[in-house]
Amino acid sequence: MYIPSHFAEDRNDVVLELVRRRGFGHLVCGGDGGLTSTPVPFLIDDDLSSVRAHVARPNPIWQLAPCRALLIVAVADVYVSPTWYPSKQEHGKVVPTWNYEVVHLHGHLITHDDPAWVRQQINDLTDQNEAVMPEPWEVSDAPAKFIEVQARAIVGIELLVDRVESKRKLSQNRSDSDRAGVIDGLRINEPTKNTIAVAMQR
Repeated sequence: MYIPSHFAEDRNDVVLELVRRRGFGHLVCGGDGGLTSTPVPFLIDDDLSSVRAHVARPNPIWQLAPCRALLIVAVADVYVSPTWYPSKQEHGKVVPTWNYEVVHLHGHLITHDDPAWVRQQINDLTDQNEAVMPEPWEVSDAPAKFIEVQARAIVGIELLVDRVESKRKLSQNRSDSDRAGVIDGLRINEPTKNTIAVAMQR
C-alpha cells in the first residue's frame, strides 16, 4: 500500500483499536485461477499477530491454504468536498479528495478443521460482538444439536500476521483551518459518517 509518511500510522495500540473497532475485513488470496476474496468478521490478538475467523465449508477460499494472504480492513471512509476548505476562497487551488482509515494485514493463511477450535472461535467472536448488547446472546442459548450442525458447516481459518500496514488519511496535509472546515462539512453534510470527523479531531 502506498503510504506517504504524514498518513502513516505506526502505533500498534492505535492500529489494534482501529482493527477491533471494525472487526470485519476482506480476505484476499491468490491461487491458480488468480485472486479471490471473501468478507469475514474476525478476532485479532493483542499482538496483531493472529487473526481468527471462519468461512462456510462450500467457500473455496479455505482450500487455497496454506498460502500467503492479505486481510484488508477498511475502517471508515468519506468524500471530502473542496467547498469545505476556507482556502478555496483564498486562492481556489483545491480539489476533491477522500479521507479514510485502512489497515492491511499480511501473513500466512492456515485452516483449522477441528470442532473444538471452531467452537472456541465462534464463541469468542459472538461474545465480542454481543458485549455491547443490553442482553447479550450466547452460543449456548441455542439448542446444542443445532449449533453442532451449524459448526460442521464452517471451517476455521487463521491468518498468521507478519506485516502490518496502516494508513489514516485525515487531511494531515492541509492547514489547520482547512481541517476544521472538513470537520464542519462532515458534521453538516455527512452525519452518518461522523466517525471520520471524530478520527480527524483525535
